[in-house]
Amino acid sequence: MSVKRSKRLRRSRKTRALLKLKGKQRLCVHRSLQHIHAQVISADGGETLASASTNEPLIRSQVKYGGNVEAARLVGAVIADRAKQMNIESVGFDRSGYRYHGRVKALADAAREAGLKI
Repeated sequence: MSVKRSKRLRRSRKTRALLKLKGKQRLCVHRSLQHIHAQVISADGGETLASASTNEPLIRSQVKYGGNVEAARLVGAVIADRAKQMNIESVGFDRSGYRYHGRVKALADAAREAGLKI
């Protein structure tokens, strides 16, 4: 494992531990160079309640490339809609150790605009 990845995972453990203590469901984000994924995970961490990704045919047909801010905004709006369908109004934002910048920020902002409280 690279040093950069191990540092990111160390940072992510703090956030996850805090959200578990509070007993909140979390909106977990994973980004790669070509795609971005988002999941709403239960408070105990044992179940994925909703998910959205640029790999899905629904989203893939609407964006030209999955690794940009435009695609992240679309994923944020879709995950918020799916969470609201499951009666989830409020979640904690788990950025998985990534900086709150660029695609991660765009996803969070789009989820907020769609009505999800972060």
